[in-house]
Amino acid sequence: MAEGAFRAAANKAGLDVVTDSCGTASYHIGNPPDPRAIATAARHGVDISSFAARQLTENDFRTFDYVFALDTANLAGIRAKAPRDGTAKIALLMDIVPGREGETVSDPYYGDDGGFEITWEDVTTAADALMQKLKS
Repeated sequence: MAEGAFRAAANKAGLDVVTDSCGTASYHIGNPPDPRAIATAARHGVDISSFAARQLTENDFRTFDYVFALDTANLAGIRAKAPRDGTAKIALLMDIVPGREGETVSDPYYGDDGGFEITWEDVTTAADALMQKLKS
């Protein structure tokens, strides 16, 4: 959902950016997003149905300016995988939102469908904040 929210925010802001999402573990490689995530994004006019999971690579730290984690466990995993020559800034996604530094994105997977709306709010808030930073 974060990648979809970021792409939508970049499009709205008229910015040409490259974005991708990935996981720190390999067990979802090639799988589409959770159907509830697809439905939530679609309700907000964003199509993420063609996305497929991939695993974080060392090259991501050289290719992208930022590598964001949605929670502290993944942040630790990302930092552990970062090569010495990586140039990407590594942070929690919510660190980009003033007043929400250190917070994690709400994890919707073990609750009801309403949790996906909360997660959508988190990732769109972060995407909008990142667009403001990139525009300035």
